[in-house]
Amino acid sequence: MERKNRVLVFGGTGYLGKYIVKASISLGYPTLVYTRPLNPQTPPSKKQLCKEFNSMGVTLVEGELEHDQIVKVIKQVDIVICTLAYPQVLEQLKIIDAIKVAGNIKRFLPSDFGVEEDRINPLPPFQAFLDKKREIRREIEATGIPYTFVSANYYGAYFVNYLLRPYEKVKDITTYGNGETKAVLNYEEDIAMYTIKVANDPRTHNRVVVYRPSKNIITQNELISLWEQKSGQSFCKAFVPEEELVKLSQTLPPPHNIPVSILHSAFVKGDLVNFELGEDDLEASQLYPDYNYTSIDQLLDIFLVDPPAPASAAFE
Repeated sequence: MERKNRVLVFGGTGYLGKYIVKASISLGYPTLVYTRPLNPQTPPSKKQLCKEFNSMGVTLVEGELEHDQIVKVIKQVDIVICTLAYPQVLEQLKIIDAIKVAGNIKRFLPSDFGVEEDRINPLPPFQAFLDKKREIRREIEATGIPYTFVSANYYGAYFVNYLLRPYEKVKDITTYGNGETKAVLNYEEDIAMYTIKVANDPRTHNRVVVYRPSKNIITQNELISLWEQKSGQSFCKAFVPEEELVKLSQTLPPPHNIPVSILHSAFVKGDLVNFELGEDDLEASQLYPDYNYTSIDQLLDIFLVDPPAPASAAFE
């Protein structure tokens, strides 16, 4: 029987990282998580997650992003997946150097997992955010490391919480633009499962994979209407016009100008769907038609019964 690839995750205790670690284990891959050393200042939630990982059979490797340390652990694995948060994006240059020195990695997936940054032109604060991710992509291509670049679009549970605020029992829902722009909201568990699949798939070697399943393309107005039907509530929409978002992107200080630019990109400009996927493009639900992903309709059902906790992205 062929040996399963060994998977190493950087950022495995973070928001998306924990889903990817669990997906890797569930699909039977020996999985390592590289994490900062645990100490008395480590948040209890992270300590608890590490205990959970241990019980699942995850190998925790504690260390800093120091060259010799990461080369040593990279030499023990086949695939490296990075889910470091935005403030640490350029720290991936250290990981790229270590992969280059180790010389054994079959596939590297850098910390993309959002928009397809090489095919959109958002407002300047978001553009600057994406420029760092583009820098990482270009460096990987230049070094000749085998890669897969993942455009997972927007995190479903994160944005259902952000847009609908079900945990706050609100009556008014903020709607960006006119609410009619289509976006793509994928459940984090599915993003993680697709990611482990593409990381081990010869078809995705040195390719970009876009996660755009048809049942997860939805407008804000459709999302609100669906939530009204399921929850039995009625909401008033408070519309934020495009001009206001653009103005906020120009007047808010960094990094507070980034989130409004991200909202404008997806929910006003339509950057998640404003380019066609052609025959040469790889799309996750087409690559794995037998995988039953969670539709946005089903995700809202989850929110009725066992709502995922709200989270906030780190921009500094």
